[in-house]
Amino acid sequence: MIGSLTKSQCERILLGSMIGRIGCYSSGKSYVVPITYVFDSGYIYAHSKEGLKIKMMRKNPEVCFQVDQIDNMANWRSVILWGKFQELKNNSEQEKALKILTNGLQAFPTSDSVKPAKSKLDMNPNKEKKPVIYRISIEEISGRFEKQ
Repeated sequence: MIGSLTKSQCERILLGSMIGRIGCYSSGKSYVVPITYVFDSGYIYAHSKEGLKIKMMRKNPEVCFQVDQIDNMANWRSVILWGKFQELKNNSEQEKALKILTNGLQAFPTSDSVKPAKSKLDMNPNKEKKPVIYRISIEEISGRFEKQ
């Protein structure tokens, strides 16, 4: 049976996952890349170093985001959402987002590339690429499932 997920079911899947795929579009080019994230209070929180994804989202903040939970090819759940990229530049917003990310990811074994800096003080100003802390405000969400 294939069916649709409710908003509540979609949010539970977002809460239970930490890897999703963000899709962005700018200057005639689409780009989809996996990211580590935390879902909290209607937002997808993440961090990244400067690069193509950040440049594209700054030009066009309209993004989509997708998460799967796959047990096998006959039993899966998939959530897709559309929203807006919001770069967090204010110190208090950054600190709040870093706390959400740290708390949300602490249950999962992670590498240094996934772990957010604990505070702005932990960010080495001499590094070539500084972390960008951002969130996606969810405007629309949809989900599907198959269960046999």
